[in-house]
Amino acid sequence: MILLDTDHLTVFRYRESSLNAKLMARIAASNDVDVRSCDVSLEEQLRGWLAEIRRRSGNALRQVEVYKQLTGLVEDYQAWNMLHFDVQAANVFNALRAQRVRIGTQDLKIAAIALANDTLLLSANLRDFQQVPDLRVEDWLYSDPR
Repeated sequence: MILLDTDHLTVFRYRESSLNAKLMARIAASNDVDVRSCDVSLEEQLRGWLAEIRRRSGNALRQVEVYKQLTGLVEDYQAWNMLHFDVQAANVFNALRAQRVRIGTQDLKIAAIALANDTLLLSANLRDFQQVPDLRVEDWLYSDPR
């Protein structure tokens, strides 16, 4: 199983991105065809679009495109098999906090989900995620296959 971090998920969603073809080719070449997202990434992306709507609150016409993007996000997520920040992931999260793993809360939650589900995490944020003990993490956007 493969879990996409928010950065890889964004590239996956925007097919016109120059990195999309590279990511899709790597996924197609993988032995693992079970690619998933998680509810924490959904939260991150929802927060981003909601913040953008608030920033444009002075002009309703400037909000139209953002609402379209927000709706598209929700529709896209309906097609995903999701991994969840559940009790098992929360216990892993608490254990990582007790070990004093110092990365952002959302990233730590995503790492906990990956560990709880024994999945490979794809993220461009190797600097932070490589601090998490036993986490399998790779960057399929900016690194070449081995």
